[in-house]
Parts: sequence; structure tokens; C-alpha cells
Amino acid sequence: MTTTAVQQQGPAAVTPAPTIAGHARNYWSRVRGGDIGGLPAVLGLIVLCTIFSIARPSFLTAGNFANLLTQGAATTLIAMGLIFVLLLGEIDLSAGFASGVCAAVLANVVTVLGFPWYVAVLAAVVTGVVIGTVLGFLVAKIGIPSFVVTLAGFLAFQGIALMLMEEGKNIAVRDEVLVAIANRNLTPLLGWLLALVAVVGYGVTQLLRQRNRAARGLVTDPIAVVLARIGGLALILGVAVFILNLERSRNVLITSLKGVPIVVPIVAVLLVIWTFVLQRTRYGRHVYAVGGNREAARRAGIDVDRIRISVFVICSSMAAVGGIVAASRANSVDPNTGGSSVLLYAVGAAVIGGTSLFGGKGRMLDAVLGGAVIAVIDNGMGLMGYSSGVKYVLTGVVLLLAASVDAFSRRRSAATGTR
Repeated sequence: MTTTAVQQQGPAAVTPAPTIAGHARNYWSRVRGGDIGGLPAVLGLIVLCTIFSIARPSFLTAGNFANLLTQGAATTLIAMGLIFVLLLGEIDLSAGFASGVCAAVLANVVTVLGFPWYVAVLAAVVTGVVIGTVLGFLVAKIGIPSFVVTLAGFLAFQGIALMLMEEGKNIAVRDEVLVAIANRNLTPLLGWLLALVAVVGYGVTQLLRQRNRAARGLVTDPIAVVLARIGGLALILGVAVFILNLERSRNVLITSLKGVPIVVPIVAVLLVIWTFVLQRTRYGRHVYAVGGNREAARRAGIDVDRIRISVFVICSSMAAVGGIVAASRANSVDPNTGGSSVLLYAVGAAVIGGTSLFGGKGRMLDAVLGGAVIAVIDNGMGLMGYSSGVKYVLTGVVLLLAASVDAFSRRRSAATGTR
């Protein structure tokens, strides 16, 4: 036997990386098999932005771009929490008003009681944790369907918010730190530095992953594809920061308005944290396992009840964060905070982004993609002068299309044996 043959049969033999053409074929095969991920949301964003840009050139201005980011922040944050619940095939109908209750606690602690902002934020998040623990316990331990439990919460939390607001009172939020979250901007230099850190961090992560897979003899992506991902992120962030650093004030002599909104890096950090939790931790694998097949997960030794309770805790905690951002943007809290279309938009954002309503399929990035679609529809239709009724109809149609795509992809996965 030749030396070459021995090397090929040895345990350290490295699986060759596919070519770019092979990588493209593999991706297309996954799409045909039903694994489409956030592709519909990305295509939808491109189509919507193109239509609104043609119809209203003001849609492409730096000021409107910044407004889009702050407008969709609260919805995106609540959707991030809902993804954990949806991954288990559950639902949380109370997330919107839970965010309102947490915002009411924040306003009472910082304005009425006069405590520092960090105490108010802690109180709001702890309230979210308590709400999630109660909901999760009723679902996992008592056995009440999540639809019923959270529907009861939807009704009860409206009453709690009214009581905290003294039956309709509006509480102003004037603390400078809290107001800055959704109404202030980073300096242009800090925006560039954060973008650089994000690109370098993502690049290092991708290259280390490439090296580790190669060292284990696993199939790796073509290095050109990896570099394209890094370059694509650098291009997107570079363009975004450049636009946001343009002067947006209509009267520079009175005030200057430029820079990345502070809420953007907050959303980005939470996106990275929860993505890591879902994709790189044992807990994340257990969430997907329980969502895919609860009984199989139980037999594998996973504490299913603990996982079910924990996702409701995360969901309500993120609802609290979304409530804080909403209170910051409005500079106040009232009984309608977290109500109206907040829950529908948050659930819609998760589903439109690519998270399945049937459990076991979804990524944290889905909340960002879906939140962007919701924000673009709301913003673009507003610029075109359409009524709220038309906005709701269009958003409902988009949500229905997303759910249809989800159902179609599940059938394709079942037919091709990929699920």
C-alpha cells in the first residue's frame, strides 16, 4: 500500500472544502428541501424598500433611516423573547401588556418614588421575570395550555397596568439616562468604533470556526464564502454608520442631530447574546430538542418542564426590555403602553422573519429581519399617507404569507425527509 493511500485512509484525513459552486448547489438544495430561513423576509425587505423609495424619495433620507431603527426597536426586542416560546410550539399572548406593566413599574419607581434609573430598570426586569415564572409554571406544572394562560394574562395585565397608572394617569419619564435610550445618539466616532469591533469580532469568530472544523476533519465553507460574509457585514455596517452620521437636523444652528441611535447597539448586543445562547450552549440545544419532539427530549434526560418555564421567563424579561425602550421613546408611560398592535407586531415580526409557529425552527436573527419588515411597512405606508386601517391590512397579508411559507416549507421538509 502506498504512502498516499495510507494518508487518505488515516483518521486525520481532512474532508476537502466544497467549491463555491458546490456551496451554492448545497444552499439551493436546502432551499428546495424547505430550509429557506429568513430568505423571504430579506426579499420582502428589498421589494418594500424599493417600492417606498420610488413612491416617496423621503423614505431614503438619513432622518427617516434613523427613525426606522428606533421605531422598530421595541417590537424587535419583544419578538426576540417570543422566539424562545415559539421554538417550543407555545404562544405568549400576554407579552405586549406584560411590557406595559413592566414599563409602568419603571415609571412609578423612577418618577413617583424617585429612585435612580438603574433601580427602576432592575425593578422592571424583575417584574418581567416574575411574570414569566408564573406563566411558565401554570403551563409546565399545572398543564394549562399556553394559549389559555397567556390570554388570561393578556386580560389581567391590562387591569394591572390601569391600577399602576391610577385608572388612566400618564406618568412622565424624565430621567436623562432612560430618555437617552431611544432619543439620543452615539458620537460619530463611537459609531465607527463599534462598527469596527462588530466586524472584527464577527470575522474572528468565522475564521476560528473555519479552523476548528478543518482541524476536526469536518466539511468547511469555501474561504471565499467566509470572506464574503465578513465583507458583506462590513459593507452593511459601513453604509449604515455613514448614513446615520450625516446631519439630520433641519436647523444646525439650534441643534445638531447625527450619529447611531443608542438603542441600536443595545439591540445588537442582545442579538449576539441570545444567538450565542441558542446556537452555542447546551441550553439552546435543549430548547430546540424540546421544540422538535418533547417526548424524545424527555427520554433523552432533558428536564422538559424547566425548559418550558425558562422560555416564558426569557420572553417576559425581553418584554420588560421592550417596555423600557417604548417608555424611553414616548418619554412617558400610560395604560396603552404595550397595548394596541404591540403584541401582534411582535408575533408577526418573529413569524415573518422565519420562526415556525409549529416549534423547533427559528433563529434570533428572525426577530430583527421581521421587525425590520414591520417597521418598513408602518413607516412607508405612513409616508404615503395611508390610514392605520390600510397598514393593518397590509401587515396582516404579509403575516399570512409568512405563515403560508412556513407551512409550505414544513411540507417540503417532510416530503424530502429533511425534518
